[in-house]
Amino acid sequence: MAEKKIRGISSFMNADWPAIAENLQKTLEPGDFKVWISPLDGKVQDACVCLYAPNAFAANWVREHFSCAIREAAAGALGLSSDAISLVVRSENIQPARRIVNPDAPVARPRTEQGVLAGLEPLEPSWRFSFEDFVVGPSNEMAYAAAKGLCADLASAGTLFVSAASGLGKTHLVQAVGKCLSEENIRTRCKICYLTAEEFASCFVTALKARDVEGFKTRLRKSDVLLLEDVHFLQHKGKMQEEALALIKSLQSRGSRLVLTSSFAPRDLRHMDCQLVSLFCAGLLAHMASPTLETRRCILREKARIHQVMLPEPVSELLATRITSDVRQLESCLNNLIFKARLLNRQISLDMALEVIDQYVETRCELDMAAIVRLVCDSFKLSEIQLTSRSRKGVHVQARSTIYYLARKHTRLSLQEIGDCFHRRHSSVIKGISFFEREMQRESALGRQLAHAVALVERNAGV
Repeated sequence: MAEKKIRGISSFMNADWPAIAENLQKTLEPGDFKVWISPLDGKVQDACVCLYAPNAFAANWVREHFSCAIREAAAGALGLSSDAISLVVRSENIQPARRIVNPDAPVARPRTEQGVLAGLEPLEPSWRFSFEDFVVGPSNEMAYAAAKGLCADLASAGTLFVSAASGLGKTHLVQAVGKCLSEENIRTRCKICYLTAEEFASCFVTALKARDVEGFKTRLRKSDVLLLEDVHFLQHKGKMQEEALALIKSLQSRGSRLVLTSSFAPRDLRHMDCQLVSLFCAGLLAHMASPTLETRRCILREKARIHQVMLPEPVSELLATRITSDVRQLESCLNNLIFKARLLNRQISLDMALEVIDQYVETRCELDMAAIVRLVCDSFKLSEIQLTSRSRKGVHVQARSTIYYLARKHTRLSLQEIGDCFHRRHSSVIKGISFFEREMQRESALGRQLAHAVALVERNAGV
C-alpha cells in the first residue's frame, strides 16, 4: 500500500525506507514531500538512514531542512528513539556540492561504533576552496579584495558581480566566500544559499510542477547570503528572469549580501531584463582576466606546496609560459605531472613535463581568427562557407561555438567583432559560448567531444 502511495521511490531501497517515507508523507506538507522526499532513494543499515538524492542541490536542501523530520519518521518506523537514529544524505551525481546552509536546522551526524560512517559524505557543509589558497595577482586582485570586504561586511555595497572567462577562478572565489561565512555561522547565525542559475531554474520548475512555488520562494528569501553562479544562463528565459529579479530585490531590501558570477559582464547580457541587469550593477563589479606570468608562477608554487612536491624551476617556467589563459588547465596539468611522477616513482623532470604538457591545449604561438577558423574547419571537416552559412545543423552550430570560445580566449576581438566574422549578432556569440561552457562543465558526451576539438585545435596551432 505504501509503495503505491509514494511515487518516485525506486527498487534500490530496502523494505524500511518505504515505511519511513510513508510516515513522512503523513507529517510533511504535500508539496514538500512531492518535491524533496519522493525523488529520494534510500536504505537503512542498522540505525543509520542513508538517502540518495538526484543531485547535489537536492541533497543539501533535504539535509538542511528535513533532517529532524526524517529522523523522527525513522524512529517511528524502526521502533527506536530519534536520538538513536543517524542520517546520511548524499548526491547520486558526484559533483561539487551546492550548499544550503541553515545554522538553525538540527544537524545529525552519522554514527557508528568508530564514530565515522566510511565512504559516505559528512552532513556538515564542505567547501572545496578558501581565500587562503586563492593566489592573488593583478588580474584578480579587485575581485579578491571585494569578496574579502563583503565577508568582513566592509564593502560599500551588499552585491558583488564577478565576471571572467571559464577557468579563471570564479567558483574558487565564490566558494571562498561561502567557506569564510560558514566559519562565522556560530557567531553571525547567517543562512547561506549557494547554487547555479541553472539549478535555480531547475528547482523552480520542479516546485512549479509540485504546486509549491511559494514555499520554494519563501525558503530562498530567508537567505542572508546568496551565492549565485553563471547568471548568464538566465538569458532568453523570461519567466526565470522574473523570478530571479523578485528574489534579488527581496534579498537586497532585507540587507542580504549577494555574490553573482557570469562569463560575461552585465553590459554584454543583451537578452536579460534591464531591471535585472541594473540590479547586477547596483553593487561592485569586478572582472577577472587571464593571470600574468608571475601570477601563474605563484599558482604553481602554491599548488606544489599543497601537494608537498619539489617543482624544479625549469618545469615551473615551462608550465607558466605555455599555459597562459586558463588557471584550471594549469592546475590540471600540474596535477597530472605529479600523478605521473608518483606512479613511476620518479622525480619530476623537464622531459616528463614536456610529455605531459603535450596532452594539453596550450598553443605554441598566438592564435589569430584566421588560424582558429582554419583549424576548426579541419577538426570538424567543414568548409568556411558552411560555417558562415545560416545552417542550424548540429555540427555547424558546434563548430561555430568552438570558434567563438577560442576567439574569446585567444584574441582581443570584441564579441561583436567575433560575430561579424560569421554574420552573426553579438547575442549569438554569447549564446554559443554559454552553450559551449555548459556542455564542458557537465562533462557530457558532447562536452567531451567539444573539449577534444579544442585540444586538437590548440595543439595544432601554428603547425
